[in-house]
Amino acid sequence: MSSPLLQHLADQLADAPSGGLCVAFSGGPDSTALLHALAALPRTHALRAIHVDHALHADSAQWATHARTFCAALGVPCTVLRVTVDLRSGRGIEAAAREARYAALAANLAPGERLLTAHHRDDQVETVLLKLLRGAGPEGLGGMRERRPLGAGELWRPLLALPREALRDYVQAHALACLDDPANADPRLRRNLLRGEILPRLATHWPHAVDAITHSAALCRDAADALRAQWLPAFETLHDPRSDSLDAAGWRLLAPALREPLLDHWLHARGLPAPGRAQRAQIERQLGAGEGRVPCIRWPGAELHVWKGRLWALPPPAAIDPAWQAPWSGDPLALPDGGTLTLHGALAQPLTLRLRRGGERLKPAGDRHTRELRDLFQQAALPPWQRAACPMIHEGDVLIAVGDRWLTERGAALLGAPGERLRWRPGR
Repeated sequence: MSSPLLQHLADQLADAPSGGLCVAFSGGPDSTALLHALAALPRTHALRAIHVDHALHADSAQWATHARTFCAALGVPCTVLRVTVDLRSGRGIEAAAREARYAALAANLAPGERLLTAHHRDDQVETVLLKLLRGAGPEGLGGMRERRPLGAGELWRPLLALPREALRDYVQAHALACLDDPANADPRLRRNLLRGEILPRLATHWPHAVDAITHSAALCRDAADALRAQWLPAFETLHDPRSDSLDAAGWRLLAPALREPLLDHWLHARGLPAPGRAQRAQIERQLGAGEGRVPCIRWPGAELHVWKGRLWALPPPAAIDPAWQAPWSGDPLALPDGGTLTLHGALAQPLTLRLRRGGERLKPAGDRHTRELRDLFQQAALPPWQRAACPMIHEGDVLIAVGDRWLTERGAALLGAPGERLRWRPGR
């Protein structure tokens, strides 16, 4: 084969296990070259494409039409997935779009199917430099892994050893029509700044910069794998799968080289981003907080609480109106934090739901004393981040139940004993 791309893919596929191949097809030059080359090779694996419409550009619908048309000409099935990108997370448009894209791709993979992306050697170099500028350790400096689990299948980057030129030469040789996303030329995006300005200047003074960076990335990947063999057993010891929390003291005793990747692994498993260098230092400082304090360390897309000797990671809370209230007839009701309140059976008369406003008191059924809600929360070890959105169930102006945890005699008569008919599921 005269094309380096075709030869490279043929070699890769010769050792590939059975199972379908699915190309993440943006319509840009790189994914166009990958999909066209795969379609040109003998079909030893089922092949299809997925195009993700982020709905962030006025022409996104036209891009989806182009993807369908291009795939139809190749005889390759094409699925278009339209996603909603959360631009309120504070993580930036690039990170938010990537999160939405990979969530959709993962959900659409069949068992054993491999998702192929067109990431190449130049993408790897840019990734390593971006990780370096963020203060990453060996895992980040190792760059993108060639393979990793994704959904019911696997993510496969078969082109990481090929330069960008090999793909662009293929596109030119076959006169392939490609999309041009204006975002790829926006200098405000850090990756574009590296690609358009920094890396060309590096190559002028260090002609072998790309080879050196990729070599260092391979060494860091090996180091990260060696460290994983140490921190993964520690994670199994420190992690409580029931509460999905970490033993704070045990985590702090680990060597820094183990502490950071273990924390990142836990956060990523929860779908949360890793903290930056400043937040990591703050977490370690707050582990010594005095009794009664519940430190909370925040960064875009996540927050971490230190409570009862453990680390608890959560997505940022939704904005909640403390004056919120709603009538309730027992039907499943969505709460402001994303939680739910349900009742098995109907109510004879509607009740009113409110949120905690401070100073609430309740006399639980079977208790001789009226208790302050603050004391009940503390005695029951209800996580502090769940208290503000705990539903207060009122009959008229009288508080008769707090979530499904505490009910007055009247509350029990209407709603059953705690945990019997009433179910409160916190949103966080």
